Amino acid sequence: MSRRTLLHEGWTLRAEPGPAVPPEIAGTAVPASVPGCVHTDLLAAGLIPDPYLDDNENRLTWIGRTDWVYETTFAGQPGDDERVDLVCAGLDTVATVTLNGVEVGRTENQHRSYRFDVRALLRPDGNTLAVRFDSPYRYAEAHRDRLGDRPNAYPEPFHFIRKTACNFGWDWGPTLVTAGIWRDIGLHAWSTARLASVRPIVTVADDVGRVELHVQVERAGDEPLTVRAAVAGVTADVAVPAGERTAVVTLTVADPALWWPIGYGDQPRYDLDVTLHGADGRELDAAARRIGFRSVRLDTTPDAHGTPFTLHVNDVPVFVKGVNWIPDDAFPNRVTRERLAERFGQAAGANVNLLRVWGGGRYESDDFYDLADETGLLVQQDFLFACAAYPEEEPFRTEVEAEAREQVTRLAGHPSLVLWTGNNENIWGWHDWDWQEPLAGRTWGRGYYLDLLPAIVGELDPTVPYWPGSPWSGSEDVHPNDPAHGTTHIWDVWNTDDYTRYRDYVPRFVAEFGYQAPPAYATLRRALSDDPLTHDSPGMAHHQKAADGDGKLRRGLDAHLPPPADFDDWHYLTQLNQARAIQLGVEHFRSHRPVCTGTVVWQLNDCWPVTSWSAIDGDGRRKPLWYALRRAYADRLLTVQPRDGGLALVAVNETDRAWSGPATVTRLALTGEPRAKTSVDLDVPAYSSVVLALPAELARPDDGRAELLVADAGDTAERALWFFAEDRDVRWPAAQWDATVEPVDGGRRVRVTARTVLRDLTLFPDRLDPAAQVDRALVTLLPGESATFTVHAPGPLDADALTRRPVLRCVNDLV
Repeated sequence: MSRRTLLHEGWTLRAEPGPAVPPEIAGTAVPASVPGCVHTDLLAAGLIPDPYLDDNENRLTWIGRTDWVYETTFAGQPGDDERVDLVCAGLDTVATVTLNGVEVGRTENQHRSYRFDVRALLRPDGNTLAVRFDSPYRYAEAHRDRLGDRPNAYPEPFHFIRKTACNFGWDWGPTLVTAGIWRDIGLHAWSTARLASVRPIVTVADDVGRVELHVQVERAGDEPLTVRAAVAGVTADVAVPAGERTAVVTLTVADPALWWPIGYGDQPRYDLDVTLHGADGRELDAAARRIGFRSVRLDTTPDAHGTPFTLHVNDVPVFVKGVNWIPDDAFPNRVTRERLAERFGQAAGANVNLLRVWGGGRYESDDFYDLADETGLLVQQDFLFACAAYPEEEPFRTEVEAEAREQVTRLAGHPSLVLWTGNNENIWGWHDWDWQEPLAGRTWGRGYYLDLLPAIVGELDPTVPYWPGSPWSGSEDVHPNDPAHGTTHIWDVWNTDDYTRYRDYVPRFVAEFGYQAPPAYATLRRALSDDPLTHDSPGMAHHQKAADGDGKLRRGLDAHLPPPADFDDWHYLTQLNQARAIQLGVEHFRSHRPVCTGTVVWQLNDCWPVTSWSAIDGDGRRKPLWYALRRAYADRLLTVQPRDGGLALVAVNETDRAWSGPATVTRLALTGEPRAKTSVDLDVPAYSSVVLALPAELARPDDGRAELLVADAGDTAERALWFFAEDRDVRWPAAQWDATVEPVDGGRRVRVTARTVLRDLTLFPDRLDPAAQVDRALVTLLPGESATFTVHAPGPLDADALTRRPVLRCVNDLV
């Protein structure tokens, strides 16, 4: 039987001499963590400041322009194995590997694994293993100079190296160009043969599940072999004749339990075990994984509205309630399974059903996809190309093909994986971002997205649909970002237009749209030493990476909300405006179901403390946007929408049961006095929506600055509100409330009773304890109504502070 030994202990790290290396680091060897990276090792050794704090990032740019050497020693490997391979699951990025002073291999792709035969170099006693990482900048700039520059979104050469693009900075991320042994490294000792790859193609039809298991073996000899596979109590053997290196094992499972997306059913999985046996029956190698039975198809059949983009799982159309996923930390070794589980729980808690792994990041860990399978969160996986014209010349084409083949093979069989996407915004960029003239006919990636990558997916995992880009219309004859065809990105909102412009779109599928806000107050105070802290103080400005980001936040506030008097007001109102923008967009798009069949909000998470489009900030805290998403993505949504010059009540039902029952819509004065009212009977079939026009006496207020609509369907959905004027123009009464605080297990219960209308009442307990969280936010109360907030905190909280600003806020407390 083969033996695997991890080599994670005893590593040191040192910088190679160079003019950029600080004197206190030059010539110094520090302990290194493997898996890990240079930045985290230097930070642990106390040699650099935390790159996430203040503007420390600016003082660490030399790291990406320096060569680094990792080194360890280990004992010999006793035994008579025919092969001993050094297996490197992930090297970041331009590496030269030596064992006992002999070079065994070179790498230049972070997104691949590598294997080197080192048996002849191993000594019985001390072995020295070294990995030298060349500067990513030097490598990328050399290829840029050789091949000719190509346009991209940022003044960095990230498209000339197969490495996480956002390492080089983004409009939400720091420029921290890493190097290191970022995934497992170890020895694999084996004889006769080993399992080189195991690729399950899982299908289900007519209540029969089928696993077509494609196996590749690597041989040290030519004897006959046997591959044995087992799943759900079904076992099959296939002979691999002498000299052959591939086999296909087919397993048929009667009436398997189907795997469903979250909200549509359960997520049963089955253990798939594979063993390789020699001619004498002895076991040589083994592999195990978990699979799920489900079917996926993408409907893009043209219709009266254009070209749809509808995902079907087990023949049920799924309205995608998605979020974009970026790397959860600039340093991947810090993203543990526990941290991923927390993020997945936060996504599911916001009623999200799909994560899009964005193409400027990385192919995520096995834990990521396993957790997606476990929780029922669908995964749309981009190939790693983003916001740039990518060269197709060597060595890049060979590297791209190798990484794509490895990753499609690795991820085959994960039931959560339902879509491969060729790139992020590159086809759109070629059309609209003034690329064509500077490219002057040079390659830019088209051959990857429209030829190479679809061929690889079609060959290696035809069960998962492929789409050439995000956005993409479905045809080179139609503009790639045409909202009527395929997928679209909406970025004129945020960049140039007010968020009410979302209502001008009736897209088929919105793959990106977003709006910014700062992170939680506790996150800011941990990361920034600004005193005083203002919207444009030095730390705030450094942690705002978007072009004119602060100006765009101000423009959004000016259009909707009262002017902030101080930083506390600004912080609350910008977070509120983000939540309102995305809630408006999502509710509008969902109200046009089934013409629109999905929304993927930019973005769920952050990789450091920053003002960004995220719902979860860089310290893992929920912004008000998270609570707005939870409402807007609810399975049953009640929303008031402008339609045909009037207003309509739209009920959206994303469940497998009809939604029936009474609903009321009332026009009220801000004082709570009714002005007009109507009752309707909801009858919304499963997976559909109903639009009910409202009478004119409801849609036309007597005094738009002092009235609102309230739509209520009892306990079957959260009530919907419609205000006839922007908050800045509403004649708000000064906020008045009564509040009580009582202890509960693990925290406090805060009950607020409104004496006046209270608009978007929100509690910010992290201002009292950074670990404190609250269960709800953005609650609007009419006079006499009450709301209860449960605050979870590890320690005591000041009861008085919990019930006044800046902890307890509403819009009209600015009056």
